[in-house]
Amino acid sequence: MTRSAGPAPTAPLPSPKERRRLREAKELSEQQVAAAVGVTAATVRAWETGRASPRGRRRAAYTRLIGCAEPRATQSRSVEADGSSTMSTAGTGTLPAPDTLTADGPAPATPPPDEPAPATPPPDEPGPDPQPRGLTAEEAYDDLYGRTAPGLTRQVFLLTGHRELSREAVQHAFRIAWQRWPEVATDRDPAGWVRAASYEYAMSPWHRLRRSHRRTDPLPEDPARRALLDALLGLPPSYRRTLLLHDGVGLGLPETAAETEASTHAAAGRLLNARAAVAELLPAPADPADPGTGPAPLHGPLAALALSEEVPAPPAAPAVRAGGERVAELWTRAALCFGVLLIGATAFTLHTAPTHYEQPLAPAERVGGVPPLGGPEKLTPQDLKLQKALKGELAHGPERLVPRIP
Repeated sequence: MTRSAGPAPTAPLPSPKERRRLREAKELSEQQVAAAVGVTAATVRAWETGRASPRGRRRAAYTRLIGCAEPRATQSRSVEADGSSTMSTAGTGTLPAPDTLTADGPAPATPPPDEPAPATPPPDEPGPDPQPRGLTAEEAYDDLYGRTAPGLTRQVFLLTGHRELSREAVQHAFRIAWQRWPEVATDRDPAGWVRAASYEYAMSPWHRLRRSHRRTDPLPEDPARRALLDALLGLPPSYRRTLLLHDGVGLGLPETAAETEASTHAAAGRLLNARAAVAELLPAPADPADPGTGPAPLHGPLAALALSEEVPAPPAAPAVRAGGERVAELWTRAALCFGVLLIGATAFTLHTAPTHYEQPLAPAERVGGVPPLGGPEKLTPQDLKLQKALKGELAHGPERLVPRIP
């Protein structure tokens, strides 16, 4: 008796960001995919954000619909995904993305917005282990910090124009990362997690209220770099962040859109508009512009600008971990003190509050000319005249027995 063969293994799905890119490449909306697969639009959105994955027949239908069943090339992982240093200079020839330069040589450059980005490895395939086996949490955190903090500080400086703020933003992000290390360690891109936290803190509008951050730091002395940094800081925050992530860090367009919480079309528009605005202010373009794709990318100029500027060196990783633990301890103590104060105020209120209802007494009123029993009432003008006359006739003897009313 022969055993029947089991079901054929299903093809692994691409990453959530790649699923969204494939859907948008076919010009399909979430509602159209949901209607074709037989689910709701919220379910499709959960599949594209990584909160859930399709199974069974819906998985096969979804795979055929977005066209990810055929084998795709695996995207080369950038140094930022691995957490290595960023913003290195490029050699002659085609300039790769500044964040994709490694010690062994340049990695492939990021494609322009109108070209499809290479696919990322499917989630079912084995990926890099954020915390290698045999390393403690402290050692894994220190390794991530040592590989990402210097380059991330230079990125934040290009984003804000403040050296101290860039250092402060990176420290703040790594403190939060240490407090949430189990979540960060299991994330698909721990360096991207920290980068997003650093950017959010650095671009907070509350920093404008600080006197030391109302003006940017002195611009570079070199005219070309001064013009580039001035043009970069003159962009809107969303355009500046999109340009830095795509042309500076080297992320693909879907990854840039996901990190900036925008659609792929909106991110592409911001990128093209930012490139055009910067190209108008630069004395001469560093790379020739392509008439079909618009202004040229700024990989090389951003890399040269980041490396030429002196930024504060990040502190040691143990100091940042200790600072994060200290901040967490202070917040814990503050929460406990607030809880004790709230409990004490509640207990005092319960102790001093009345235990039964007391009906309020109505004010006394005159009934039929009879004064109320509520106590002496206010004297009338006639009563005041009589009182004054009696006080004036007390010394006259018998006449006080028959008072004369004036």
